[in-house]
Amino acid sequence: MFEFNLDEHNISYVHFIGIGGISMSGIASLLLNKGYRVSGSDRSLSDIIKNLKENGAEIFIGQSRDNIKNPDLVVYTDAILDDNEELIAARKLDIPVVTRGVFLGALMRNYENSIAVSGSHGKSTATSMISKILLNSKEEATILLGGELDEMDGNVHVGDQKYLVTEACEYKGNIRYYFPQTLIVLNIDEDHLDYYKDLNDIVETFKTYLRNQDENSKTILNLNEENNKLILDSVQGELITYAQENYEADYVAHNINFDEIGHPNFDLKMKNGMIEHFELGVIGRHNINNAMAAIIATYENGIDLETIKENLRSYTGLKRRMEIIGHVNDATIMTDYGHHPSEIDVTLKALKEHTEGRLVCIWQPHTYSRTKILFDEFLNCFDAADEVIITDIYAAREKLDPTIHSKDVVDALVKKGIKAKYLGTFEQARDYVYEIAEPGDLIITTGCGNPDVLAHMIVDDQVKVSA
Repeated sequence: MFEFNLDEHNISYVHFIGIGGISMSGIASLLLNKGYRVSGSDRSLSDIIKNLKENGAEIFIGQSRDNIKNPDLVVYTDAILDDNEELIAARKLDIPVVTRGVFLGALMRNYENSIAVSGSHGKSTATSMISKILLNSKEEATILLGGELDEMDGNVHVGDQKYLVTEACEYKGNIRYYFPQTLIVLNIDEDHLDYYKDLNDIVETFKTYLRNQDENSKTILNLNEENNKLILDSVQGELITYAQENYEADYVAHNINFDEIGHPNFDLKMKNGMIEHFELGVIGRHNINNAMAAIIATYENGIDLETIKENLRSYTGLKRRMEIIGHVNDATIMTDYGHHPSEIDVTLKALKEHTEGRLVCIWQPHTYSRTKILFDEFLNCFDAADEVIITDIYAAREKLDPTIHSKDVVDALVKKGIKAKYLGTFEQARDYVYEIAEPGDLIITTGCGNPDVLAHMIVDDQVKVSA
């Protein structure tokens, strides 16, 4: 097992291959704050990389064997393949090499109480809810987010070593390397099928994750999710369950209501039988589940209820999670990170209920494999939208697959009776929005590539394009 002691500095110089990723950059920032020498490479410059450089990291744009300057350790992201020049050079020099997941797992063991949020959907939201609560408590938590929270002015906050809050992504089986004291399972769904064989393969990975924990750990699990029930027999420490309107759970949300905008409020039956009332500053029924996970994770670890209530009431979300970017022709322009059919479905349904005009969804598919494998599921996630616009597939880590194209999804949606249109480039999608946007409409760009760039283009370019 790889071990890393944050205080001893036996490893003093760490190089990150793919340092610009949201998780990698957070870990790199933490090490810089703790006095480590940090270097890293990535394909292109970004605000995240600029910030790392300003804080003392040595940055290389482009990946080359020459970037390996005799570090004590090399950490690489899951997108890096075995033919990467830097990875090959480090191995030839017998420099220890670990994946980001392995390193994060070792980092967790440096904290008295690490809280890890896992699940196919909602990780970043639930983690940031927990983070906001702890940031405004008496604790000085260390936080690594998968998104940017205004309250932290970014995605990382370095505190003491009592609490570490982080996401626990199951991609490439990374959760098998994590050892948190408080483990949250939001849901289990078919995703990352470019790595996993099927749902059963994903379930088995979650079981391994749970079995890795010790008898002093806490597992917090959503009992409304059927697939979560498949892993109950693997829990090692204390099991704490939550649900909406299911009184078999330890914590139960009931008397659920929404204001005119869609913000939920609900009563929560606590594990001790007491009833507490909560109000949320974000919209959607699905966010009740995220909030319950945050409530339990913080309350069970000693945070007082008033601090929890106040911070959930004032929590307005992460960037790129139902984020309002601006307005065009009195239509609201929003962006979201949703890229799995289940995520898109719940987001659109939550928005449709409180949209005065039309709901227009601009979707940028993420990876050829996800689009292809979940093709049928994508045909059923846009029902709440009045119109769907699909741009070209964002390849990410994948090479071109000529057997799948955005036009294929558009054609299938049209056959199903859904108004859908293929507009390959962001410029085409932007100009189309200018043609159709009317007062009261809500136009949302979604995906985990860079659809937020399109949303900003739509808002920022309107004067320039119309001039």
